[in-house]
Order: sequence, then C-alpha cells, then structure tokens
Amino acid sequence: MSRVDEICKRLSTSIKWPMTELDYVSDYTFLIAVVLSAQTTDAQVNKVTSRLFKKYKTVDDVLEAGLEKFQNEIRSVGLFRNKAANIIKLSEILKEHFNSRVPDSREALETLPGVGRKTANVVLNN
Repeated sequence: MSRVDEICKRLSTSIKWPMTELDYVSDYTFLIAVVLSAQTTDAQVNKVTSRLFKKYKTVDDVLEAGLEKFQNEIRSVGLFRNKAANIIKLSEILKEHFNSRVPDSREALETLPGVGRKTANVVLNN
C-alpha cells in the first residue's frame, strides 16, 4: 500500500462524513457561499449568508436584486464588489445556459465567473 493510500485510509476511518462549514440551502446558494468564501473566513461568510439566503434563494432572486443592491447585501465580505459582479454574471450564465441549475462537472463550473479549479472542486465534493 502506498503512503497516499495509507493516509486516505486513515482519514476515511477518522472522518466518516466530511462536511463544509458553510451554511447554504441549495446547490445554488452553496455555490454563492463558496464564491464568497475566497479570501475570507467561513464564519464571516455564514454571518452574511444567514440573512442573504432568506432573501435570495434562486438565480432569479439574485438577478432581480441587481448589482448595486447585491453589493450592499455582501458588503462585509472582502472583495465584495468583485464577488457581487461575479455572482450576478454567473447567475445570468446559469439562467441562460444551464436552466438555472448548478452544473455537475468541473469543466462547466469553471466557465462561470469567479469559479476556478478550487471553487469548482469544493462545490463538486459537497
């Protein structure tokens, strides 16, 4: 057994069901939470999303809010202007090309603004 296999075996016996610390209510809100989590803590993101996801649960909810309003909603998260712009753009793409659903492949996820390899992998792993 290789060293990597041994490490994976030990981890799988000690951590049966690894879960994210981010709060979310759907695949879409999880994607938003992961995008928001870049360069900030999960605890800070959860403070924002605890109220955010009461108002904005769907692609249409976010698109109806528009950029300026959405920026104000996430203002306490670092890089909020860029993150808001990316979330609005990725929501438009999800609506136009993915029937408002989060794609289930890394390649498709990486076509979304603000979603790189790490974010895509986090979304797919959860």
